Amino acid sequence: MGRLDGKVALITGAGSGMGRVATHAFVREGAQVVAVDVNPIAVHDTVATLEGKAVAVVADVTHEADVAVCVKTAVDHFGKLDVLYNNAGIFDEADESVLTTTDAIWDRTMAINVKGLAFCCKHGIPELIKAGGGSVINIASFVALVGCTVPQDAYTASKGAVIALTKSLAVQFGPKGIRSNAICPGPIETPLMRDLLKDENKKRVRLNRIPMGRFGHADDVVSLAIYLASDESTWTNGAALVVDGGITSNYF
Repeated sequence: MGRLDGKVALITGAGSGMGRVATHAFVREGAQVVAVDVNPIAVHDTVATLEGKAVAVVADVTHEADVAVCVKTAVDHFGKLDVLYNNAGIFDEADESVLTTTDAIWDRTMAINVKGLAFCCKHGIPELIKAGGGSVINIASFVALVGCTVPQDAYTASKGAVIALTKSLAVQFGPKGIRSNAICPGPIETPLMRDLLKDENKKRVRLNRIPMGRFGHADDVVSLAIYLASDESTWTNGAALVVDGGITSNYF
């Protein structure tokens, strides 16, 4: 028996990384999933082996009409929506200090990381209410909680907004049986990170900040998301849960 038996989840950013891992993990735990991504090849590849337990939708979360189609697909295919997993997000390599980050980077980062998430909530939460309650899971970041000597200010600001919005959702919709929580991952090992840290010195400097001595894995985050999606978390609401190997607790 799976921890998510009978649940229907919508997962954005499902074409790669944590979103793909989450889609497969949710299905293993018994959920049916609407997997959403802007990349058609990637998102169809995500669901290819899931034998009808997941359906792919190609959508841009910054377009409200696309988001409405995603939610409608969940209801049309699976009859309801129980879990809204807002994972889609970007970090632009040219995102640096406020002194240098361009207007275009600010607009794109905020549009995807904040406005896109808000559109998903706008269209998804009414269906969660119709289903008798449910879970909103928003992916924020540990950088929203601590300063960084290598700034990424548009991304940081966007993830701070995710935490603030999550708390507002928790208060607004808690009385209707909707719990809303944010996950704040630390540095997660991805192909992009591995490329950036081919320099062993740069890698060692970053690892020295993590008490657990390693970067995170997608499964570390998805395991928490499964808890938040399940009925085990029915009194967890409005939390910003840090999964970072202890990096935000490390003074030196």
